[in-house]
Amino acid sequence: MSFRLQPTPPARPNRCQLFGPGSNVKLFEKMAASAADVINLDLEDSVAPTDKDAARANVIKATHEVDWNTKHLSVRINGLDTPYWYKDVVDLMEQASDRLDQIMIPKVGCAADIYAVDALVTAIEAAKGRTKPITFEVIIESAAGIAHVEEIAASSPRLAAMSLGAADFAASMGMQTTGIGGTQENYYMLHGDTRHYSDPWHWAQAAIVAACRTHGVLPVDGPFGDFSDDDGYRAQARRSATLGMVGKWAIHPKQIALANEVFTPSDEAVAEAREILQAMEDAKARGEGATVYKGRLVDIASIKQAEVIVAQSELING
Repeated sequence: MSFRLQPTPPARPNRCQLFGPGSNVKLFEKMAASAADVINLDLEDSVAPTDKDAARANVIKATHEVDWNTKHLSVRINGLDTPYWYKDVVDLMEQASDRLDQIMIPKVGCAADIYAVDALVTAIEAAKGRTKPITFEVIIESAAGIAHVEEIAASSPRLAAMSLGAADFAASMGMQTTGIGGTQENYYMLHGDTRHYSDPWHWAQAAIVAACRTHGVLPVDGPFGDFSDDDGYRAQARRSATLGMVGKWAIHPKQIALANEVFTPSDEAVAEAREILQAMEDAKARGEGATVYKGRLVDIASIKQAEVIVAQSELING
């Protein structure tokens, strides 16, 4: 372990982030009543250019009138390469209620992008006397974003979460696919006549997790486009959870239960983690630094792994 300890990420459930367009107010109450941990009201890709102003007004009104209960309420603004983003930030910060928790910034390519939004948010917070600091989530969805992922993760104390946006990322990288997440048909290896499919998103996810864990940011997996494929969604989510991501987007309500299922440690996993911790306590009492649990070696590193699972369970049940 480095002498400089890694900061801890925000202690909140983030198993599922449910998206809905700001132009469709009929969805807001249903989103608020859902089992998602995070609600992302969208002003970007799911809103037509002609509806941007109306969607922004809808979202601001919803922060005042909809009961979001314990949801972490986030709004995805438009990208910094558009003429809409500054108005998104200004109107949200000046007119939204204190129920707004987070601003999601899409297509982030470098730390300077975060600096621009941070400067504007900080000025308005001071001018309006807002006492609840707004946090940020960024989406890595370009070649520049993944190349600068660590400097982005370290860019602002407001940064709480980081997601991978697979579709725009694939386009920026020039990947020959129209799929959003999941296994890609042409990304395989041959062993004899058998195809073995690899995960084309693995390296980008691993880079995001490493940057996030270094700087105390929650790493989140993004969308899975085929919402008719439950097994494909689960498979992608399980790979993400194994790599260290804390949750996944839902672009359809049916994906909420799938995300919560994967990113909630099972009773069996929690029980085993607690048994490992107890086994190590017993070993320490005997003056031993390691012991055997169910036929395998466990040591101090095993404690850290088990503590992650127990902490996740306690946070979710919190």
